[in-house]
Amino acid sequence: MPSPWRVVAACFAFVIALGTACCAAAATAPARPAVSLGDRQLQLDAHEVGTEWFDARGTATIEQIAQGTAGAMFQPGQADKIRSMGEQGHLWIRLRLVRPRGVESGWELVFPMPTLDAVTVYQQNERGQWMAQTAGDTIAVANWNEPGRYPHFRLDLPPGQPKDIYARIRHFSPANFPAQVLSESAFDERVQLEYLGLGLAFGALLLLIIACIAQAIVYRDGAYAWYAGYALVTALGVGAYTGVAAHLLWPWFGALADAPQAMLALLTGAATILFVRNLIGISGRHHLLDKLVLGAGIAGIVLAVLLPLAGKGLGIAILGAYMVAAMVINIWIGFDAWRRADQVGTWVLAAYAPFTFAVLLAMARLAGWLPVSFGTQYAVVVAQAIEVPLLLVALSIRSRERHGAEIRELALSTQDALTGLLAAHLFHDRLRQVIARYKRDPDNAAIVFIDLVNYAAIKAQFGTAAAEQSLLRSVIKLRRLLRDVDTVSRIGEARFGLIIEGVASRIAVTDRAARLIAAGLMPLKGLKPEVTLQFHIGAVLLDERMGEPNELAAALHELLAGISPRTRRPIRFLEGPDTQPAAVYDSALIDTESGPSPAESSTVVPINRSASSP
Repeated sequence: MPSPWRVVAACFAFVIALGTACCAAAATAPARPAVSLGDRQLQLDAHEVGTEWFDARGTATIEQIAQGTAGAMFQPGQADKIRSMGEQGHLWIRLRLVRPRGVESGWELVFPMPTLDAVTVYQQNERGQWMAQTAGDTIAVANWNEPGRYPHFRLDLPPGQPKDIYARIRHFSPANFPAQVLSESAFDERVQLEYLGLGLAFGALLLLIIACIAQAIVYRDGAYAWYAGYALVTALGVGAYTGVAAHLLWPWFGALADAPQAMLALLTGAATILFVRNLIGISGRHHLLDKLVLGAGIAGIVLAVLLPLAGKGLGIAILGAYMVAAMVINIWIGFDAWRRADQVGTWVLAAYAPFTFAVLLAMARLAGWLPVSFGTQYAVVVAQAIEVPLLLVALSIRSRERHGAEIRELALSTQDALTGLLAAHLFHDRLRQVIARYKRDPDNAAIVFIDLVNYAAIKAQFGTAAAEQSLLRSVIKLRRLLRDVDTVSRIGEARFGLIIEGVASRIAVTDRAARLIAAGLMPLKGLKPEVTLQFHIGAVLLDERMGEPNELAAALHELLAGISPRTRRPIRFLEGPDTQPAAVYDSALIDTESGPSPAESSTVVPINRSASSP
């Protein structure tokens, strides 16, 4: 009789053999019957209608899978299950599909995930050979069998013949992997709608970039040029993230695999930091932090250049940490400006709040905390569509403020800071122009200098504020007596210069001067202290006395300096130049025959035309 131990060993061997056979049968036999692809059902979830198996070592081949020698245990799929496959792991998906006879539409196996590293789809040809097609962002789009934003494969399904289709997915970061079976018409419609939305977003952004470049050139405003550069980098980053750039801009470039996505994302973060720093302007309030922010922006550019040299895991960690840091920095800068009641800070906060949320969603998906979905993938595009116009409003506000400051700075060089009158050097330029024009086309004009005589006394008795107020009151009274075309300027501490064109005689000047003097002697009601204004006025008419601008100005200064403070004639005119008087002879002294002697002929009686003494 056989021993009990031999019986136990035989039973144990039988159990092992039976288990192995069952596993092989499970691996080779389809887990589910063939799914019929009809005209009414245009979209299927590949995970729901298929089975999947995770190959942790990544060594199984399609032949081993098909023959059942790889030890593959295919299980019903889970669409939202997040897997961390690392550098070696592969996820296999098996589908058994059949296209009924009479159904003419073709079908596509679609993986709507632009950041998917690589996926290979295996189908058998007529001779039973497995044909492989590979796509993914680690491969140049031009090398895909079906180029696009994300991997998709045309299924070869003969009518009425069930076929097994395998897909092998390779992806480093944790994620779920959406896979869908779509009819060609449904797929074409989806692609058109996707590109319509993306085209609207990128088209508006491109139009904005062109408009900013035009404004930078026309208005010579560097802020708009910086914004155009920032918007361009952001558009390229989002374009790479959504697969548009790889499909349409650089389909043949695959030297850096999927590194351009992370590189452009880092450049986008760096551009965001530098743009917000320049827009808000924190150097005056937080000098040290401003240097740190500038360093963070430059560090992003350096990291983007060096990223291809880092490993995949390190690169993802750097990208995630830097993008989160960039969003935190921008939100802090905007919040600090908002807290100071800076209107630009409010717009920056409104712009970057949704963008920060979208970036955090993308980083959470990259870390495997959230599943891949339409929201987690395209929230960045929606946030960008919100951010761009809001930032343009903020830029317009800041540009208007800067232009206003420049205009005020320019006004300080052309206007008197206290009175707002024309600056002295521009008055003298205007005086030269008037005299030059008079030499070409005699059109009379009056040059008038006005002194506020009691300015020093007001300043000594009532202080600087009262003295400056007296100057402002003088300007108001002058404005009431002059036309808009007349030139008025403050040419001294308490001296004003006037150029009145089209004056016919001294009467018009005297009339204005007398009214100014009378207005100055009338104190303003309710004014404390009650201060009257006393004016001395010196003038010259060009048709009475011509000269160089400096000579006329010096003569008027001298004329006003010679007027006594107690004079009863506060209005004076420069007289014309002295001319050689005609000789007057006494007829009794003239010798009619011989004529006057040389000594007698030199005796003349001049006509006195000098100005009255002060």
